[in-house]
Amino acid sequence: MSDHKFWLGFSLVSGIGPRRLTNLLNYFGDLSAAWRASDAQLHQAGLESGVRANLLHLRATLDLERELERVQSSGAQMVTLGDNDYPAPLKTVPDPPILLYIRGVLLPSDQNALAVVGTRKPTHYGLEAANKLSGALAKQGTTIISGLAHGIDTAAHQGALAANGRTIAVLGTGIDQVYPADNRKLAQEIVANGALISEFPLGTPPEGRNFPRRNRIISGMALGVLVVEAPENSGALITADMAAEQGRDVFAVPGNIFNVASRGANRLIQEGAKLVTSAADILDELSIAYTRVEARTITETVAPANGAEASILALLSSDPLHVDDLARASNLPIAEITSTLTILELKGLARKVGPMQYCLIAAH
Repeated sequence: MSDHKFWLGFSLVSGIGPRRLTNLLNYFGDLSAAWRASDAQLHQAGLESGVRANLLHLRATLDLERELERVQSSGAQMVTLGDNDYPAPLKTVPDPPILLYIRGVLLPSDQNALAVVGTRKPTHYGLEAANKLSGALAKQGTTIISGLAHGIDTAAHQGALAANGRTIAVLGTGIDQVYPADNRKLAQEIVANGALISEFPLGTPPEGRNFPRRNRIISGMALGVLVVEAPENSGALITADMAAEQGRDVFAVPGNIFNVASRGANRLIQEGAKLVTSAADILDELSIAYTRVEARTITETVAPANGAEASILALLSSDPLHVDDLARASNLPIAEITSTLTILELKGLARKVGPMQYCLIAAH
């Protein structure tokens, strides 16, 4: 999309998330106008004073074109919440990132994914379980998602790669950083057979606060989360909790009752997580979950949210239509039409095909 640089700009503003960005789109009609708006206009749009101050400060100090060049020079691509190739399952979580940095390639088949998480200090049993289960699932076409950390994450990525499958690593750093550093070679292999993903700006170091936040992406991109080994208070349990809140399936590998590394996973099983002893225990559930996510995504995407959306959808076709023609036919203000078209683009229902011209995206 031609306004990628404005998505990039807003993604760097502290306090701007999908809800506030949607409000700005609704008010201003497009992100370019929202980015250039005065303090008074932003106030009228309902943006709080602290967030306005953050935006105005960033706008005064950031060269958007140069920042865009930095991203391109890093070898990363950007996918925004408004792009058709934004991961569909991630759009359904309560707080999806408005922009993702990606090295590698995301495929439609990556929606059939399982997140595999666990401790950074696993036992040999945990490493073997993560590696073999991930490999068996990858052979069946399941994309393995994890966080590139030492321990279970590394074993899961390696298992998928050894099976010639796909794997995705969600980073708690900028896309131009690899943490831990000794996983650089593994990161390169993942780029060649999947993708590295981050929502954090270039240069973001591996700060502790980043990792719990990135966990919602790990679970949000997957149909379910498998916890292999996790002590109490492990970050893997945070991911499992987020998965449950997002409506994803939670699986756990039972472990040694005398080993502290297994206490978290064993507790999850006690609380209702699905006990896993083989890939077959997961595959049937994932098939059901994939069907469920497809149905939910179609329902949420296709249903018009209001009368303006319904009116514009009724007027659009496969032939491009100018915004002015839509205004005359619908009797709606131009500002409301442009903001509604932006929302329809976010939903994957309409596409901009020229200056102020839009067409309907055919249903598949």
